[in-house]
Amino acid sequence: MKSKKEILDYFPINIREQLEKCNLDNLEEIRLRTNKNIILKNGQEEIILKHIINTQEILEILQRICDNSIYTYQNQICNGYITIKGGHRVGITGNVVVREGQVINISHIYSLNFRIAREILGCSKAILPLILNLKDNSIYNTIILAPPGRGKTTLLRDLIRNISSGIPEYNFKGINVGVIDERGEIAAMYKGVPQNNLGERTDILDNVSKSIGIKMLVRSMNPQVITADEVGTNEDIQAINYAVTSGVKGIFTAHGRNLEDVILNPILSKLYNLEVIEKILLIEKDRRTKLIYDKNNN
Repeated sequence: MKSKKEILDYFPINIREQLEKCNLDNLEEIRLRTNKNIILKNGQEEIILKHIINTQEILEILQRICDNSIYTYQNQICNGYITIKGGHRVGITGNVVVREGQVINISHIYSLNFRIAREILGCSKAILPLILNLKDNSIYNTIILAPPGRGKTTLLRDLIRNISSGIPEYNFKGINVGVIDERGEIAAMYKGVPQNNLGERTDILDNVSKSIGIKMLVRSMNPQVITADEVGTNEDIQAINYAVTSGVKGIFTAHGRNLEDVILNPILSKLYNLEVIEKILLIEKDRRTKLIYDKNNN
């Protein structure tokens, strides 16, 4: 687990002491619900602490997360989570206040969920030959497909790191990569600094929609590759088409279980039918990744 201390410091001493007694090596989540026991998800195991957390403790922890200035973090709170040091994310639930269709606050906080960030450096090594266009020192326009929870974001993050920094074993020189990190899951920005390693030549737009962010990066940062996680709206497709027809390559992830899911999806099918996508990869149940579509061989 990334620096245990950076997580434990957010908790009052009485809770921290209980957490320190637990095996946190494979910790994935710490769930805090008002008037309920604290529950840890540790790999396949659940650990239930004999501590019923109260509203005051929830608010104290939230204050620590927000550096004692909840107002400063209002925009993140309205998105339902806060990114903390180390790239970990704290999900928030409570009474959602909506005005004119926009979330303007979450009050009477009921629960917090610490989701532990993990980088798996090198996890993209096996698929690099499928994505790299070595002739042009570039990449093929690629979609990485998988159901939720199979590691799309983790794989994308490692691809970005490799493409940006360069890959000596392939004689691949690092190139400029633009990342649209709409939900903060790729870079995990904390006070303007990415907590995950995204390489030497990467520019990041955080907390902005893909449809806006893609166009901003193309116009302002001269990227050679654009990346985004979980594309799925008409606006996303329009922005991707704008980027690739401007000469920028792209790697994107999307939800799906097979090529048929892409073809039948009313949104993703538009991207497929534009014939700008050159490769589609699928992450299988065993976390292996296979090529399911190659434009040049179909």
